[in-house]
Amino acid sequence: MTTTARPGEDSVPRPGGPAGPPAASLTPHRQKGTVTRPGLRRKRTREALTFYAFISPWLFGFIVFTAIPMIASLVLAFTNWDSFQPPVFIGIANFVKMFTQDPLFWQALVHTLYFTVVSVPLSLLIALGLAQLLSRPMRGARFFRTIVYIPALVPLVAGAMIFKWLFAPDSGPVNGFLALFGIKGPAWLLDPHWVIPGIILLSLWQVGAGTILLIAALQGIPPELYEAARIDGASRFQQFWRLSVPLVTPILFFNLITGMISAFQVFSQVYVLTDGTSGPDNASLMMVPYVYDSAFRNYNMGYASALAWVLFLIIMALSAIVLRSSRAWVFYETEVRR
Repeated sequence: MTTTARPGEDSVPRPGGPAGPPAASLTPHRQKGTVTRPGLRRKRTREALTFYAFISPWLFGFIVFTAIPMIASLVLAFTNWDSFQPPVFIGIANFVKMFTQDPLFWQALVHTLYFTVVSVPLSLLIALGLAQLLSRPMRGARFFRTIVYIPALVPLVAGAMIFKWLFAPDSGPVNGFLALFGIKGPAWLLDPHWVIPGIILLSLWQVGAGTILLIAALQGIPPELYEAARIDGASRFQQFWRLSVPLVTPILFFNLITGMISAFQVFSQVYVLTDGTSGPDNASLMMVPYVYDSAFRNYNMGYASALAWVLFLIIMALSAIVLRSSRAWVFYETEVRR
């Protein structure tokens, strides 16, 4: 007795009857357009080689001009080397001298901290205020944004030369303007109490880059949020403080980190404004100029390397603290906090 398969069913051998057609093969057939495993491996290899080919110029520059010099300076930090004779290993003597026997190190560190603590917050506040004003639609907005950004395009040396002329004690325009109101201007770059404030003013003149970033961030805030705040009765200041500022905190955080690192590494402005003399009584001596003087004026490359690594560790530690604190005051659009 045979059994006939119903439509849609596979034909299988039935007891006492002939066998149906052979069952379909269980081995999957390779579809058109699929890539075999060796082909996929070759494709990934080509993509990897293309990737490394494109980044090889940067990678070469990083290894040759950054990584190798950093490793060399770390080794030299434990030696006494005058750049002419072979280096002599002295252990941690450079670091002991730095912290216990070198008053110029502490003077340079205090001046650098003073410059950083004052200039960075002021730069953030001025950039935020300018961005708030220039982000609004008004006549001539593009012109004023260009004027604000132009100082950021001026080379540091050129900007320092301009300010050196502005701060001239007798013939400078700044003291000439103060004299119109009967105010006797200070000696600025020749006065131990005013030389660092003069350098801070130069740094504030170049807040254009941070301002442009904040303008873009403010213009990216949806207008519906301001409309909802106005309906709820929020004043202009409340809209700015409780809506605008929290939404641009990622840009403020970026400007804070980059500004702090740049402030600790200030060199060109100090060197040009004070003619490489660190100001009167070393009043403008800062860390990077001190590293330069130790290496290329005092010919103590080992001690200069130790100074550079201490500065690097200070910057890394402060950056880590700021990064850690950002969890409490930096807000992102896609972030949900409980």
